[in-house]
Formats: sequence, structure tokens, C-alpha cells
Amino acid sequence: MNRVRNALLIVVLLAGTGAPWGALQSVAWTRMLAENLRTGSFADAISRTFDGRHPCSLCKVIASAKKSEKRAEYPPPLTKLEFPLAAQSLLLVAPTRFQVVPISSELVEPLTQPPPTPPPRATCA
Repeated sequence: MNRVRNALLIVVLLAGTGAPWGALQSVAWTRMLAENLRTGSFADAISRTFDGRHPCSLCKVIASAKKSEKRAEYPPPLTKLEFPLAAQSLLLVAPTRFQVVPISSELVEPLTQPPPTPPPRATCA
């Protein structure tokens, strides 16, 4: 069931990002390249396929469909964010006394010792 759900999620994401147009354009380029290879060399076929001056009928249909697709002309207006607790003032007061606490050597000592040799081994029971 998780596989079906994940596959459906991927299909929806790809459809929402315009992936079908990219896949269809790849098919069109492949067809154009195959047609151009029949009439010329590999270098000429590549240049005719991707130069943009010789579009095939499928490329023209894809371009017109992309243009006619409804796109949002303007982004949606942002709503005003309100933070009711932000209106309260915050007052920070420095302490009257300040004392430096010395670091205990008990905490530093274990850090300076080398690791045990040989290293301990985990046992499987």
C-alpha cells in the first residue's frame, strides 16, 4: 500500500511541476534526431535538432500548449502576520555581582588521557 501511495505522490508532483511537457519534448527531440540522422551526418543532425530554427510539428504543438497554459500572472498577496505576544516589551537586566567559576580539574583530566589500548570490543550474546 505504501508503494502505491508513494507512486501516486510522485506522479502528482511531476504533473504539478510540468514534467509531462519535458518528457514530451524529449520524445520530440528524439524523433527529430532520428529523422535528421537519416538525411545527414551526426554533427549536422545534432545541430538541426537543437538549434531552434527547425522545429518539428510536435515541438510546435508543445510550444503553443505551454504558452496557452494558465499561469498566475501575479503572486498571491501575502497576508499580514500578527504576533500578539511580540507587543510586550522585554527588559534584560545585568546581574549586580559577577563571579568567574573556576573549571574543575576533574572534568578536564579524562579528556587528556589516551584511549585504552587495545580498544574495548563489543560482545554479542
